[in-house]
Amino acid sequence: MSSVMKTLVSATVWILFVFGFAALVAGFGRVFAHVELAMVSAYFGYGILSLFLSAVTVKLRSTLG
Repeated sequence: MSSVMKTLVSATVWILFVFGFAALVAGFGRVFAHVELAMVSAYFGYGILSLFLSAVTVKLRSTLG
């Protein structure tokens, strides 16, 4: 894999990780603010999905070289 692709994949991993972590923090903030359950579920769902995709991207990067 070329160095440009490795850099782009690394940037993607960090963006997914940061946004996933921020979504989880925002979800907890909405829990304590007593916002409706649908919004809290959306934030938690996005956060968990984003962190999962970050981990999958790291695994793909390591297997591709």
